Amino acid sequence: MVSSPGPAAPGVLPAGFLIEREVEPVGRWFLNHWDRLQSNRTISAGYMSDSSEEEDDDTIDEDEFEDDIEYLRSLDPKETKDQDHYRVLGLSKLRLKATVNQIKQAHRFKVLNHHPDKRKSAGEAVKLDDDYFSCITKAYEILGNPIKRKGFDSVDPEFDDDIPDVKKENKDTFIEVYGPVFERNARWSTKTPVPTLGDGNSTREEVDAFYSFWYDLDSWREYSYLDEEDKEKANDKWERREIEKINRANRQDKKKEENKRMRKLIDNAYNADPRIAKFREEEKQEKLDKKKAKQDAAKARRDEEERLKNEEEEKARLEKEKLEAEEKKNQEAAKKEREAQKKAIKTEKKKLRKVTKDNNMFAENDEENLQHLMEVERLCEILTCEELLDLNNKFTKEPTKGRSVFLGAVNALNARLEKERGEMVDTGKQSKEKGAGKSGKEWSSEEIQLLIKAVNVFPAGTNQRWEVVAEFINQHTPTPETVRNAKETLFKAKEMQSGNFAMSSLKDEVNKMAYENLEKGKKKDRSDPSESTESKRYDTVAEIQGVNPAPWSPEEQKLLEQALKTFPSSTPERWDRIAESVPNRSKKDCMKRYKELAELIRAKKAAQAAAAKK
Repeated sequence: MVSSPGPAAPGVLPAGFLIEREVEPVGRWFLNHWDRLQSNRTISAGYMSDSSEEEDDDTIDEDEFEDDIEYLRSLDPKETKDQDHYRVLGLSKLRLKATVNQIKQAHRFKVLNHHPDKRKSAGEAVKLDDDYFSCITKAYEILGNPIKRKGFDSVDPEFDDDIPDVKKENKDTFIEVYGPVFERNARWSTKTPVPTLGDGNSTREEVDAFYSFWYDLDSWREYSYLDEEDKEKANDKWERREIEKINRANRQDKKKEENKRMRKLIDNAYNADPRIAKFREEEKQEKLDKKKAKQDAAKARRDEEERLKNEEEEKARLEKEKLEAEEKKNQEAAKKEREAQKKAIKTEKKKLRKVTKDNNMFAENDEENLQHLMEVERLCEILTCEELLDLNNKFTKEPTKGRSVFLGAVNALNARLEKERGEMVDTGKQSKEKGAGKSGKEWSSEEIQLLIKAVNVFPAGTNQRWEVVAEFINQHTPTPETVRNAKETLFKAKEMQSGNFAMSSLKDEVNKMAYENLEKGKKKDRSDPSESTESKRYDTVAEIQGVNPAPWSPEEQKLLEQALKTFPSSTPERWDRIAESVPNRSKKDCMKRYKELAELIRAKKAAQAAAAKK
């Protein structure tokens, strides 16, 4: 008790006197009061006793707590869900950063200053059923419970959910615009530490790590605080389940909206980030550089290959030119040698003819003269240059024995020819004994004609020549049962070449015989009543158009081949022009000869193919 000096009126207490009142603490205040009485502490110490052991560096002075009395009086105790609990406790500046001890301190500070009993003692009219002190109690109930505080922090009314737009033109202000936004939203990340946006000098790895983290953000933000109904107020478990079901659906919808917001924030930042554009440009340039390097390498490789190829071609060309020059040189030497040989043999023949002529053919009468003349021509035709030279030398050395020398040369030639003929016959017999001929039949004129044609079509040097010739004869023979083989064909060809006649003369003879047979066949066909009308019409047209039946000479054949090359198939009136290029041959002759050649070529290919298969 403290009393002030001086008299006072009866029944009136002087100013400054303290009046003792009976106060009954309740709840935790009673526990604090009881603890204070037992430990002899003051009232102030008694209110703070429950947190004295928990205080540490996060303790703040009471002067730093906000005490907005106007805001507290404006609160509606029935609508505590809409109030800002941090502002109610005076923690507007700290908010999410406020620790548990700071929340407790703030609550104690509010209780000491705004408890209804204290305000009543100060003369303030207090309505207990409509007093804002219940808002303070509700704020501590929410913020003091970690789960409920998490729900309130998720819908903190002071949090800014705005997202900047994509503005690529503002490259210089990108970090200033988006940096604070990501720092503000970093509170929702479950994983820590949260990477920052960085600056314009950040590397590609840092930027990729930043966006990868945010695209895979694990957010703890949830919306249980905004539940419209409290399941604890339900009358039974069925009603609680229904309320929980509705609340869960509402939370999921709000969570989806939050995910869309975060995705939009990250997409806008990614699309507006000038560093991404720079990295893309660098990547594009790197690809272009790699492509260019690859193209340059390929070009260098192609150039090197081309150079090597050119060198090889040049080397091959030089070698070819060298070989051609050598071959040309050899050909010229051979030509000169042949010409010299030809000239020498011509000279020796001339000497032989002159010697015999000067000596009256070494004949004793006219009949012998004619016979010796033919023998001289045979000697000139058959003897070689050396043999002729030797014979002429004998005439020169022994001029008186000219007749005996001449007759000896003739007899020696006849003996040699007879010997060769006998060897050929023996060879033919041996071939027959060894099975050279399968058919054992004589050769017909048609087969001989085919043999002559085949020998000309398949000249010396043809691969498997006699097998191909035999196959050609077997394909075109009029008697299919007669089969000729290669050995039999070779023997027949040698037999035809032996004697005093050449293959060319035999060819002319056979061609003449074939032409005669053709004429006979035509006459026979014309008189044959069984012949078709079409064949008769064809023969009549051929006769009217004047088809020349004479065999084609080598000169005519060359002119035809040249005309075929000069006038291709696209030339208008081609066959008329070709016929004009070949004298004594009509358009029909040229077309017929062309068909014969085409058929001959096809037969040649077929014969070669059949022989190759064997």
